[in-house]
Amino acid sequence: MTVLFRDHAKSVIEVLLFVTPEPISLASICRIAELEEEDALQLLSELQQEYRRSSRGLQVVEMAGGWQLTTKPEFASYVERLYKKQSSTTLSRAALETLAIIAYRQPVTRAELEMIRGVKSDSSLNTLLERGLVEEKGRREAPGKPVLYGTTSVFLAHFGLKDISELPDLDSFIQEAEQLETL
Repeated sequence: MTVLFRDHAKSVIEVLLFVTPEPISLASICRIAELEEEDALQLLSELQQEYRRSSRGLQVVEMAGGWQLTTKPEFASYVERLYKKQSSTTLSRAALETLAIIAYRQPVTRAELEMIRGVKSDSSLNTLLERGLVEEKGRREAPGKPVLYGTTSVFLAHFGLKDISELPDLDSFIQEAEQLETL
């Protein structure tokens, strides 16, 4: 790859990361930028290093099955000032507990959720479904064929995770979720 083409291709990737509101898959980057996967990964890695070395407020991260340009965590308070969210948009403690159970036990049925929590979870589950943090993942082969629930790519992006294997221990997850929701 020539230097001129390499610089152009890296700029194309940077633009794609900038304009997309959600993580963009490597396959999409390759298709749009007309790059081989190996070249695209190399350029993404270079962009990550360039942003990391500079004193910019942005970073290139791999999350939720794709790549995204995001703000660095240390600048969250400034973004928060710009986008003050109403307290009604935060998840309740019950919804956070329900989300944690689904994230760590997925796929899980409503009955299993309620057995673990010890209370009805209809409202919390509906809130999580409406926000796109969880979705139906199929049905359990059991009497009544209950719906199985699991997390979504929106969940991964919301918590800055590449995939579900990056979930922290449960106590840390609940603390992080509460902190994110207060932002």
